[in-house]
Amino acid sequence: MTGIKDVANELKMSTATVSRALRGLPGVSASTRERVQQTARALGYVPSPSAARLASGQTNTVAVVVPWVTRWFFASVLQGAEEVLREHGYDLLLYNLAGSADARHRVFEAGRLTKRVDAVLVLSLQPTEAELARLEALGCPVTFVGANVPDWATVRIDDEQAARTATDHLIELGHRRIGYVGGPGVLDFTAPNAREAGYRSSLARAGLPHDASLEVDGAFTVTGGIEAGTRLLERPDRPTGVFAASDEMAIGVLQAARQLELRVPEDVSVLGIDDHELASFFDLTTVAQPVLEQGRLAARQVLDALGASGTEQWWQPAQVILPTRLLQRGSTGPPPS
Repeated sequence: MTGIKDVANELKMSTATVSRALRGLPGVSASTRERVQQTARALGYVPSPSAARLASGQTNTVAVVVPWVTRWFFASVLQGAEEVLREHGYDLLLYNLAGSADARHRVFEAGRLTKRVDAVLVLSLQPTEAELARLEALGCPVTFVGANVPDWATVRIDDEQAARTATDHLIELGHRRIGYVGGPGVLDFTAPNAREAGYRSSLARAGLPHDASLEVDGAFTVTGGIEAGTRLLERPDRPTGVFAASDEMAIGVLQAARQLELRVPEDVSVLGIDDHELASFFDLTTVAQPVLEQGRLAARQVLDALGASGTEQWWQPAQVILPTRLLQRGSTGPPPS
């Protein structure tokens, strides 16, 4: 592979002069610069991006910390962020925690991010005080997606309100015994607690009793939704409606109903949150959230901060809450008489 020394030897110039000419720095005549560029092209010399970045102190890389990259929500946010970063010449460095607390510790506590990236995106994790201190010490822009972190840049939906919208829909249809499929998620994933709180809030506002036995862990996966749905729908006093805190779990509940030969929505209504790419295929009623847009906005936030003249923007971060909306499809209807 041709290096800068090969170009310098061919021209009988110092490597410093060749380097300055190729980087467009002052102190090199126009004729010399042209000779260097022509010779570099002839020899097939390609400048090293990493070397140029090292010289400038910039990496042109943004880290994205993801609880579980195989989950649809995280993968979709990642896609939205990558689209924007790529357009502006930034690479994406992925830290997939894969549900591991040890991996989370290594990323935040062991200095993995130091001097490797220009900015950080953290997806759906509620950070500890120690983690916030580590992120602040990096001295670079940080944006949280799907988490409410006061005084830090965030992009999210109101998860509690989204859950109320879903539960209220079932109540307005006449359902009075409503099951909930949720769970703790992984690594302090922020949505589960807020969505559970929204479900309970709607029941309380409607004067309906809270039955803890109707709240089942679905692990935020289709498989978990099938298991949770089976537990709820096998009961002799099964709920007439089931709200799942994600579409993936709701799709699992639909599968459980099919296996138990229950009709949807005649025997049981089912809805979720997200508007997963398969939600319309399953005719699933859902509370839609703009997932790709969350990734895009988060990427724009850190890029805006990187382009700022100083650090003022970092200390006045934007708190963006995007709207959600109910999409009523064929999986919900009045309760059986």
